[in-house]
Amino acid sequence: MAATESAENGGGTHTARTRALAVLRVRGTAVAVALLPAAVAVVLLVGTLTGRIPDGSVGDAIRPAVSAAALAALALAAVVAVVVARARPALSPTVAIPEETAPDLYRLVRDLADRLEVPAPSAIALTPDCDSWLEDRTHPAHGRRTGRRRRAATAPVLVIGSPFLWWMRVAELRALLAPVVAGTGPAAHPDIAAARRFVRGLDAAVAVAASRPHLAFVGWVARLLLRSCREHAAEMERGVATAASERAQAVDYGLRIVAQEQVGLAYAGWDRLLNRVALPAWRMGRWPSRLDAGVVSALTELSRRDRLAEGFTSRLGERPACDLLEEPGLIDEAASLLAARLFHGGPAEPGPGWAPVSWSQYPEEVVDRTWRLEAARLHRVLDDIAATGAAPDAASAACTTPVAPTVARVLDRLTGPAAGGIGEELEARLSAEVAREASRLAAGRTGAGALRMDGLAPLFPLQPPRSGRELLTDHVTAMVCCAAVDTAGATPGLDWLDGPALLIGGARRADLLRSVHSLIDDGDGEPLRAWLGEVGVRPEKPVRLA
Repeated sequence: MAATESAENGGGTHTARTRALAVLRVRGTAVAVALLPAAVAVVLLVGTLTGRIPDGSVGDAIRPAVSAAALAALALAAVVAVVVARARPALSPTVAIPEETAPDLYRLVRDLADRLEVPAPSAIALTPDCDSWLEDRTHPAHGRRTGRRRRAATAPVLVIGSPFLWWMRVAELRALLAPVVAGTGPAAHPDIAAARRFVRGLDAAVAVAASRPHLAFVGWVARLLLRSCREHAAEMERGVATAASERAQAVDYGLRIVAQEQVGLAYAGWDRLLNRVALPAWRMGRWPSRLDAGVVSALTELSRRDRLAEGFTSRLGERPACDLLEEPGLIDEAASLLAARLFHGGPAEPGPGWAPVSWSQYPEEVVDRTWRLEAARLHRVLDDIAATGAAPDAASAACTTPVAPTVARVLDRLTGPAAGGIGEELEARLSAEVAREASRLAAGRTGAGALRMDGLAPLFPLQPPRSGRELLTDHVTAMVCCAAVDTAGATPGLDWLDGPALLIGGARRADLLRSVHSLIDDGDGEPLRAWLGEVGVRPEKPVRLA
């Protein structure tokens, strides 16, 4: 109890409350400004009725103008208030976790809240990212409780990063969540809750006004108020975070240090898994259905390769936090689909051209298929260049006989005096074709729904588009990999940290890329020819295209 009182009276809580009052003073000032013309009109009217302002005086003359200004100010203030009240603040896209699907997880969070002597979160949700926070979802526009007392009494939702559940152990997760759950204490304070609702309402009103020209005045007022209270709101949130950290000091302090180390490791593995493993699948309309399970494999591999991460895998014998879920596989699938939607802009539901893929199917369904699609695109672009006469093949100078898709053809085109011009032409045409295909896929999915979720935050791409040089490198590598699979007994594989991999004799050959760069950057095909001979690839044999 003493620890709780100390936390309540700490600097963080005092700062948060002081700044919350400053935010509310901005709100009060805005209301006072809106009511000022009405107050002046009332004073003039009362003065006239009581005889203190004689008939024919200046006050009597300006009363109609003041009354009109008062009515206009009240009307505009009412419009602003209605828009702020009805605008829907952006919600973080999450996967809801009902209590019946994770009773052990809810029990852990409630026990933690009891130890911290704060209200328990009202619900739990997962985000496909390496972060955790509390989110207030009681705004009237979201259809939740609208009474002031009920809103103040409803605790925020606890949002947990889904990679944490699969990589962290139960004790580590509890230690990680301690300062987050402790934030429900300051969040329950009426002044802090009211200040947060005011700021979120203004932010939502700005977003609404930006898409509706007739609400330009509302947007201007909302932006003005946001600028007036931005610094106070930021300091309030820092105070809340400090107060929560102070309150959680005595809970699993030693484990919190270990958990924070795992946060950094999880983020590194998650980032590589998304960029190098998930992204190739998303680009071709497939989404890995067990991304969070893949995190464990990726981080285990990272621990094996990285000397700084040694010893972390010894924790894997302890109970994983995902055991707190009744059906972790279903939750992982939902979080994986949401990740694809957030980071790539995919549809909300599986369908034609947007299907899940398991890790066991990934090499065949994603890696091999991607290679053959890119090899086919490269072969098609080479045909187009030959047909337009930009730099005709020796074998197809007449454009009358089909040319086989071979590595030898690629080598011939990218070596020699004209290699630079051919390379630039290939880069430009590949970029244009990839852009056209991406636009066609985006238009055929869900239209505007693929770019913005209903009532949620806008989506952002995981990576910028590939440059022409990167596209050419990828396509030449794909052609070589297809030839290795078709003529040298190689197989497509998956590297948890680097993505698609070429396996020869069961071992990954990562040295191919260096030879391809020599061909594209320097026009030197000898390193690639030497590599092909070493592996046993026959460059003159046609490859099987998609």
